Amino acid sequence: MDDIKILLVDDEEDFIRTLSERLELRDLASHTASDGQQALRFVGDKEPDVMVLDLKMPGIDGMEVLRRVRQIYPHIQVIIQTGHGNDLDEAEARRLGVFDYLKKPVDIDLLVERIKAAYQAKKISLSQTATATAFAEAGEHDTARQMLK
Repeated sequence: MDDIKILLVDDEEDFIRTLSERLELRDLASHTASDGQQALRFVGDKEPDVMVLDLKMPGIDGMEVLRRVRQIYPHIQVIIQTGHGNDLDEAEARRLGVFDYLKKPVDIDLLVERIKAAYQAKKISLSQTATATAFAEAGEHDTARQMLK
């Protein structure tokens, strides 16, 4: 599989360090951020493929990070991983286009599976966008619009 650029975001630094090490044992390298501001800076600099994001963080919380990322970088796939979320948080995250919403503790093998699925979804989304752009440039605007729905 291609190298997946993964960003882990959680204010519990020991947790994300351990999670990063566990992913590395499964041949998935990752970067970490311990708050929303660091996450947004990383996204702006390196645009990860997949972000695993905690909701409850001081300062810019996970939901706000999700909102900003979805507006500017819609192809980044975001997986929420939280120990404090509720049904309203999950509904809002899904409305904003989160790839998946997982409650802690998450089985590492499930998380790896969801990261890989999110990466595949990103590749498909980028491919569809490129194809729709080609149709639009050829004057097939209705076809392009249908592809992007």
